[in-house]
Amino acid sequence: MCEQCTRREFLGTGVAAGGLVLAGAAWTHAWASDSPPNPRGKSRICVIFTGSPGPADRGWNADASQLEAMKARLARAEKELGNIELVIGEANKADQTAALLEKAGPGTPVLAINLHCFALMRVVKPILDAKHPMVVFSLPASGHDWMYPHRWQRRGHPVTLLPSRDYDELERALRLLRVIPMMRQTRILLFPPARGTALARSPADVKKRFGADVVAVDEKTFGDLISAADDKAVRAETARWTDEAKEIVEPNQEDITKAARVSIALQNLMKQEQAQGLAIGTCMGWLRKGFPCLGFARLRDVGIPAACEGDMDSLLTMLLFQYAFDRPGFQGNATFDTSRNALWTAHCTAPLRMDGPDGKPAPYLLRGHSEVGGSGCVPEVHYRLGETITRTKLVDLDTILASTGKIIEVPEKSVRGCRTQIVTEVRDAAKMATNWSSAINTEDAMTLLHRVVFYGDHMDSVRHLARLMNLNVIEEG
Repeated sequence: MCEQCTRREFLGTGVAAGGLVLAGAAWTHAWASDSPPNPRGKSRICVIFTGSPGPADRGWNADASQLEAMKARLARAEKELGNIELVIGEANKADQTAALLEKAGPGTPVLAINLHCFALMRVVKPILDAKHPMVVFSLPASGHDWMYPHRWQRRGHPVTLLPSRDYDELERALRLLRVIPMMRQTRILLFPPARGTALARSPADVKKRFGADVVAVDEKTFGDLISAADDKAVRAETARWTDEAKEIVEPNQEDITKAARVSIALQNLMKQEQAQGLAIGTCMGWLRKGFPCLGFARLRDVGIPAACEGDMDSLLTMLLFQYAFDRPGFQGNATFDTSRNALWTAHCTAPLRMDGPDGKPAPYLLRGHSEVGGSGCVPEVHYRLGETITRTKLVDLDTILASTGKIIEVPEKSVRGCRTQIVTEVRDAAKMATNWSSAINTEDAMTLLHRVVFYGDHMDSVRHLARLMNLNVIEEG
């Protein structure tokens, strides 16, 4: 491939001779200017205590002190999460369950907490009949009802089970359940073209599956926002990126200022449109006005997922994980080294705060973009060695590809590939390489290549979330 024909140009054009069919076909979309945002409220969750507490010294039941401890933990979670509203009640009969569901509203997810043996079985029918997503929390020895949630799930109901004495699992349940109503209130901005799997590129299918709205932004509108960016804010953004960098390698002052201006414009765009997610399908053409890579990092650091190359699958993945875990994702390309049982992820934008908005930012260099002759300004982020990660992607709106690994190397200064890089030890690199993206029905290179990396091992929560949202899980490797 010649120097003038970059990998990105290859990925962005059809190569008919090789039989390669790339994503990015025309799609029907609404423009953001014609689709005003709707007010976003708290996500409502119905909490139902089934049955009544029993004695503390005998029986198959929870006791009154355990009930009060659970109520206290729920109240704390509601306050600390800040974006949920709990509708709490008790049910000893099915009609009491139905009344609570009517109060909570159609489709409201449910946290059912069993207090007495077979109490859940007596009251659960209205939840199952209306297909409410449900987490069942069951303390040890609180009854035998724990046997049934996964049986219901295997029959097609969106149900999962958390059988534990750990009251912190109640917060995990609320985090997983809130994903569903939060997705219904999500507004996604797209600079066309959308790319990824066919269903993920379709605004109608995204709306039908998750309730999220996808609206397009035209380049001229954003150009006006760039021109209107406040000079004082741009200078502050430029100084912040410059002052906090470990080293500035290729970029000059003009490169940094242009990228900082785009960063401010993107932040203003998201505020103006009251949007929760962003995908830019034209980012590789932004050198003249400034790459969005610094802006992507800033948005992800404050909890707004932003995807490169119009990758709607990666964006939806980042939204699910942001809502469930309050953590941003590092979207990137994959490459293997089976001699080390290792999988790399690399890209030219990456969040600094992988532990979440309140976490400590990772150190970084300011670099030129690796695929346009070192021009522009992008971050090269140095992530933590030894960190366990989850690497994942939602594809086709119905399947989560997922695996775990451990970061074993982060280059001091990247040479090949994209700027931010991690090398992770995985369970079986050779097997992963053999089966890579085999579940994805496309030959589009970008769609096959990308995964999103998150700090922490989230595999168990991914499986729970999949049950609640009727998704499939394929563990890669």
